[in-house]
Amino acid sequence: MHFSIPDTQEFSSDNTGSSFTGFNIHINGSFHCCLRYKQLHSLHEQLKRSLPTLVLPSFPSKKLLPLTPGQIEQRRISLERYIQLVGQDPVLCRSELLRTFLLNAQQESSFTECRDVTVDVYLMNGYRISTKALTTDCSSKVLEKACALIDLPKEYTYYFSLYLVRKESSGDITIAKKLMDFEAPFISQKQWEDCKIVIRTSYWDINYDLELMRDRIALNLLYIQSLSDVERGWIITSRDLSEQLTDLQARGNKREYLEIVRKLPLYGCLQFPRVCVDYPQSNTMATVIIGNRELNLLTHYGKKIQETKFKVTRIRCWRVTTIHNNEEICSNSSSESRELSNNLELSFEYLMAKNQLKWITIYSEQSMLMSVCLQSIVDELLNQKNGYDMNNVQSHQTEFAPLSYIRRDGTNYCITDSSSTDTLSSISDSNSTSNQSNGSNHNNGTSSFIRRKLKEFNTTVRFKNGKDSVHNEAFEWIGDDDL
Repeated sequence: MHFSIPDTQEFSSDNTGSSFTGFNIHINGSFHCCLRYKQLHSLHEQLKRSLPTLVLPSFPSKKLLPLTPGQIEQRRISLERYIQLVGQDPVLCRSELLRTFLLNAQQESSFTECRDVTVDVYLMNGYRISTKALTTDCSSKVLEKACALIDLPKEYTYYFSLYLVRKESSGDITIAKKLMDFEAPFISQKQWEDCKIVIRTSYWDINYDLELMRDRIALNLLYIQSLSDVERGWIITSRDLSEQLTDLQARGNKREYLEIVRKLPLYGCLQFPRVCVDYPQSNTMATVIIGNRELNLLTHYGKKIQETKFKVTRIRCWRVTTIHNNEEICSNSSSESRELSNNLELSFEYLMAKNQLKWITIYSEQSMLMSVCLQSIVDELLNQKNGYDMNNVQSHQTEFAPLSYIRRDGTNYCITDSSSTDTLSSISDSNSTSNQSNGSNHNNGTSSFIRRKLKEFNTTVRFKNGKDSVHNEAFEWIGDDDL
């Protein structure tokens, strides 16, 4: 998980006249919640008790007197560094207690009451699955309920995940983000108002297809996704092959259709919109494609397209950073590249040849999603090395960790079992009003604040000097023979 705390909010209490600072937590590039110092401190103490053998990062010390603006800024920096270290630790970031805490923090920050709702989940062909869920159900629960409605066997549920997908004005679709289990799809979709919740496969190794193709429903889901990807040009086919696939589609021969499509180069990949990259030279326009254990750049030179493949196992590390001046990115490039440039960049260090490492940079608003994809490919490689199958890897997501959650107003709420109704039952914060709401209703002010933070989409982990990057644990497999 990529954490950042870009800024703060000031809150005041009508009853006491006192004020406190809320720290705006961003996860994987977008606003997730706003928390007080004491809430994060409570999380730290509970992590220490639940993981006694693990050495946690040091937590910023308490202050007895009210903080000056300079001290608040220093605390923001210290808390950001702490939460980043937690997110980079493979044990801590997978802690069920942390997942539970973040889920409840999202609920409190969005002022969402726990109630029954209908969450519309879509397949890639637009088929809608109207899912009865709770506003506070985490992603795995919503996925389970949606898959049950289409009779997908339980053992295949976690071969799939939920994504937020946006349809562009051009008619193209963009995968905005993967919904993680520390967030509630109902809340996240409200914050990303122009996106739909869509089911897609959650793995990268296409050999997992063979297991899914044994079941009729799972095979249908694979077929629908593949058909959609071919129609949108995410999977490139020749004219003759396209005619053959169209014939198989007309005859309803799904298995043979899949057997052909699975052999195509871009099958099982995620494609991102064209962006500005610095390889093979600065200000180059390219389409980024991630999958098949590779990051591919399709570089456009007029009508010609050159494909460059970067193997994930030869990426030593990567980092996501904020660009503070977009005009510097493509100052000498075409108007198209300047229009497509934005304020996030993904940089990775690649083993070009023996003893030759090179940093390559992609300028994209979807840098965070690209990083999440790279990390999930690495995780899958390591899980396979350790002999885990898909169900072994994913089954832990349905568990629930006991949590004593302190709300911003200081009240304590104990969450003790896996029932979604046992999240924060009351989130009305009548005693506190945000100084940023300009006298308007606190809920409306906070909701508009959350939407504004999401639209800004300009803050992520602040790595410095390339030292605090994400190291690739699969890189160690590289040997002389691989070079």
